[in-house]
Amino acid sequence: MSARGMACSPASASSSASAGASRPPIRIVLGLDFGGTKIAAAVCDSNGVRLSSLTIESRAEEGAKAGLERGIAAARALLQSAAPGSTLTGVGACTFGIPGDDGVELAPNIPGWDTLAFGHELRAAFPGVPVRMATDVKAAAQAELSWGALSGCDPALYLNLGTGLAIALIVGGSVVNGGRGAAGEIGYNLRDVRDVGVPLSKRVSLEEVASGKALAERARRELGPPTTAAQVFALAGSDPRAAAIVEEFVQELALHVVNVAVALDPVRIAVGGGMVRSWGQIAPGLRAALDAGVPYPPQLVKARFPYDAPLIGALALGVEAAAATPRGVEELSDSALGQEALR
Repeated sequence: MSARGMACSPASASSSASAGASRPPIRIVLGLDFGGTKIAAAVCDSNGVRLSSLTIESRAEEGAKAGLERGIAAARALLQSAAPGSTLTGVGACTFGIPGDDGVELAPNIPGWDTLAFGHELRAAFPGVPVRMATDVKAAAQAELSWGALSGCDPALYLNLGTGLAIALIVGGSVVNGGRGAAGEIGYNLRDVRDVGVPLSKRVSLEEVASGKALAERARRELGPPTTAAQVFALAGSDPRAAAIVEEFVQELALHVVNVAVALDPVRIAVGGGMVRSWGQIAPGLRAALDAGVPYPPQLVKARFPYDAPLIGALALGVEAAAATPRGVEELSDSALGQEALR
């Protein structure tokens, strides 16, 4: 079996015969999104049509290596079920933190993720297949810029409210990467003037109070387990304690979003991530804060792809990887991906 075909199960003799010996194998692209609570994978063909997708739990408590292996195993199973006998031409992968071949920097949500040889492991899992990687929030922002709520908006801001907290800045029609890939990592923001000059290890970062993980942890301390971020929002309508937690969360978040908006002067802010399911409880506070604090208040909208923009961005990375090789999917255009694979 060729290196490119190893990730996909070969067609059976009967199916090959019925398809005709001269029929070329279908070329496909794999996208992987490794999140703090879930791992998602999707496959699209050379026409940009999404063939299939799946989502599994990250199980952070099992550690980084186990999580990556589970994600790869799930991706292989998806390839076998959705596109048997196909040729895998590119893999795109995104994750929280800043992914590299030897580790993922700024990634505290899963123990050991920072020292995991992320890129090397992916290339070993899909030998001979080009792989491209990106931070999940930047991949999501690229999807929204190319095909979603931020199309034609410049400058713009993508705000991700998930297990962690981060933003992506769009300037000059591109997502800003930063000098070392860390642009938009507002989870590390100082929260008070008393934090100035204090090392991160000795202060409370913004992500520790204004993220899905932080919201759930506070609720467990004050309301009792088991409590998730979604349950806190659901309880807020009837439990004053939950309502207070939500209000303080939105206020803290709004403070930092307003400051970023003052600095960037964005045309529009699009918000995605799991907590957008509670958009009705988050948006009013953000809207009021932006109107009061920003000289030229930007539009505030829910992302077009609020829950799977990173996965769509990962597919786009896979397309880029495939197109950069001689045997890539030259015929798979951005417009095709935007119209079909996103569905």
